[in-house]
Amino acid sequence: MSSLVWISGASAGIGAALAAAVPFPAARVIDLSRRGGGPASEHFRADLSDPADWARVEEHFVRELTGFTGERVVFIHNAGTVNPIAPAHAADSAAYERAVLLNSAAPQILGRAFLRATAAVDVARHLIMLSSGAATKAYAGWSAYGAGKAAVESWVRTAGAEQAAINGCQVVAVAPGVVDTAMQAEIRSTDERDFPAVQRFHDLFGAGELTAPADAAAGIWSLLGRELPNGACVDLRTLPT
Repeated sequence: MSSLVWISGASAGIGAALAAAVPFPAARVIDLSRRGGGPASEHFRADLSDPADWARVEEHFVRELTGFTGERVVFIHNAGTVNPIAPAHAADSAAYERAVLLNSAAPQILGRAFLRATAAVDVARHLIMLSSGAATKAYAGWSAYGAGKAAVESWVRTAGAEQAAINGCQVVAVAPGVVDTAMQAEIRSTDERDFPAVQRFHDLFGAGELTAPADAAAGIWSLLGRELPNGACVDLRTLPT
């Protein structure tokens, strides 16, 4: 085994495409998710909106990295939710709490856990966090989602600067664009009263302008071969080919 790769939310969508396209031979690929069943070779069951499972994931990182002698370790944190799509004052309380935990807290907690677990591992280390254009543009109805992505980018810039100072793990965030996944279908099914920008996503879909998951995955994996500053927050749509 030359590479150890974790991908959160690898049972469907972009996560599944990432797991199917791991570019390293003899890689061990582990899906961190509730459902499993995707193309990853292994599944570690965890509800990443549940703080109790964050500790389990950290223990798993430490256990798997103890004595690791391969070439690289990679964690791509892809898991997230766009639900509930509604004005903050009208959103379901339980669904909103889950979204805040999954989108804002989990990336920071799991990112820190990965950095700590890999600190003593003398191999190439990469942490990639999935972001979105919603990190910098406000969409009514997406308060928990947009705030979560903004939190991801702020954390990446700070943690990346810290890791650069010690020649540690490469930490980056990437917005993949509008990708043709079940999440996009869910967005298009939303009532305009809850999500006023919904027509934009119908238009993108109708014009065939959604990115295929496989293409998004290829773009994300390409980041490992680019000379990006540690802590960079990039958008696949604006990166040079």
